Amino acid sequence: MKKIGVISDTHGRGIMVNQAVKALPDMDLWLHAGDNSQDIRFFEGLTTVPVVAAAGNCDGYHATAKLDEFLTVEGKSIWLTHGHRYEVKYGTRELIEKANDLAVDIVIYGHSHIPDITWEGDLLVLNPGSAGFPRGNVPTCALLVIDQGKVAAQIIDIR
Repeated sequence: MKKIGVISDTHGRGIMVNQAVKALPDMDLWLHAGDNSQDIRFFEGLTTVPVVAAAGNCDGYHATAKLDEFLTVEGKSIWLTHGHRYEVKYGTRELIEKANDLAVDIVIYGHSHIPDITWEGDLLVLNPGSAGFPRGNVPTCALLVIDQGKVAAQIIDIR
């Protein structure tokens, strides 16, 4: 079993990374879906597990993260992207079509600042919401669990 913390749209608010790690202390991996991918520096000293980030639209030219990251965890393929190139503020259809083209099991995105856990057939579409500037919601992250081929996700309030 692998437990993955998922965070997005921290926008420089390191205190919210701290809150997320407090809420989910025993992760095997952390994923950051952009804005700002360089905020992974806030994980230093809070956890020793790997942290993988994708760049978002607010990361700018100084970002060292790539726009897309692909991982395989416990046999499940994960596409980590910010989502801004797929117009996710207006729906996830383009993102889902691309995820299906890529034949991934899980797509993780941010950008909309709105938490979302949706199943499209066998595809999990996961947005952890915004830890930094939630839109009409509380600050959130997500817990993703992959266990013997089964995938589960949960939105976590990190106030």
